[in-house]
Amino acid sequence: MSLRPMNRRTMLRCLGAATIGLPLMEEMLIQNVSAAQAQVPVRAFNVFFGLGIPAPLQTEGFDGVLEPLAPLRKKLLIMRNVDQVRCDQRGINAHYDGASGAFTAEPPDGEAKSGGPSIDQVIRKTHYPSGLPQGMVPTLIGGTFFRRSRVGRYVHSYNMDGTVAATIQESPRAIFDRVFGTVRTAGEGEDAQRQRLRRSVLDAVVEDYRFYTSSNSPLGSSSKSRLADHLDRIREYEQRAYTMKNRQSQGLQLPPRSDIPHGGPADPGGQGIDITLEELSNEWRLLTDIYALAIQMDRVRFGSLTFLAAGERIRLKGEYAYNGKKVWDFDDANQLNASGDKGCSHEWWHRFNEKQKNEQLRAHAHMKMREVAHFLKRLDDKDSVESNGRTILENSMITVSTESGDGRHNDVKRELSGVFHAITGANGRFKTDQIMDVGAEGIDVYNTMLAAHGAKDRLGPDKRDSREIGSIRA
Repeated sequence: MSLRPMNRRTMLRCLGAATIGLPLMEEMLIQNVSAAQAQVPVRAFNVFFGLGIPAPLQTEGFDGVLEPLAPLRKKLLIMRNVDQVRCDQRGINAHYDGASGAFTAEPPDGEAKSGGPSIDQVIRKTHYPSGLPQGMVPTLIGGTFFRRSRVGRYVHSYNMDGTVAATIQESPRAIFDRVFGTVRTAGEGEDAQRQRLRRSVLDAVVEDYRFYTSSNSPLGSSSKSRLADHLDRIREYEQRAYTMKNRQSQGLQLPPRSDIPHGGPADPGGQGIDITLEELSNEWRLLTDIYALAIQMDRVRFGSLTFLAAGERIRLKGEYAYNGKKVWDFDDANQLNASGDKGCSHEWWHRFNEKQKNEQLRAHAHMKMREVAHFLKRLDDKDSVESNGRTILENSMITVSTESGDGRHNDVKRELSGVFHAITGANGRFKTDQIMDVGAEGIDVYNTMLAAHGAKDRLGPDKRDSREIGSIRA
């Protein structure tokens, strides 16, 4: 059967689709265009994890704490020896300064601003100066975090003037509502509760769905199947985001927003909270699954994700296994023999000593790489293959970084040197399948990344002599 070419945006208008997005279907491809010529959207995302990886541990490559990234090694460039010392110009706090410098290479400008834009927003301005296509979320910021004392600890996407690019969504339910919308019902009684729980964001597209999967549909059989699978996945994540904790014989209750604390209760006076590995991982994975789904459905092209804030304070507990093998038993408070903030995993970084085993720190850092890898793998699966034959992971610029290269406050130059960075290939712009000692300032690395995207804007002072880090470019 010959395919009738269809414009993606035409179909989006038919499907109410600013709400749900669509998968790539055969009918949307430009005919007689080679994979090399096929166009894919420009995307940029910043992925941050708190507390960092001490530089000596980075030298172990995939044999150490970076092991969970090994399955993705061909699609990543690991960059070591990246210096962010310039971000400590005001000497506020190395956790905060280093976190603010991640993706901006600038020190903070107060408690709620960065000293400049983040790389994702510069690329957004370059490629979409008139704005993104209608119906998209302009910037999506999400994260699982608990240390909240300054915005720069947990937000990692900033506008050109240094202001926060969007409100951060910190629970699966919140990020689902931000991406796909929310169904609101009038009244607060039991009937209204029942109605809300039975409704879905997909209700708005039921009639269109019936048409596009009927015998009169312009879609072929494979595209019909993909459309059905696509809507099923939205409903699956909607149900997961709104999971019911209790079902009582008296009637249904509205679902809780999350199993873990957010807002003020998440950071009680900086003293830290008790949390299990299962609670932490489940929250993060559902949140990032929804985030990845939003990217796959072309609802978002720019933004950031945070797994634990800068200077994070949690007292983690639970058995940690990787690839079926036990790695560690987390029990921070008891292993540190302390309570409050002194019993938090934060302390393992301050105790780091390259002459010792650092078993607790290693376990925490390994776990963080496992959770980062979970998100990256979601963009490298069968649902992420694009028209040029590459996956979203390969086509996008996804930058992974952190706040610290060491962890000890007694030497700021050491603490903000050797900050871990990894980037994806950005549709062939950067080298991958390498671990590289770049020996450069973060500002020069970032500006090289921007230049590879054709950006005219640069980070940092206008009079500063810039250095092209050509070794990272493909």
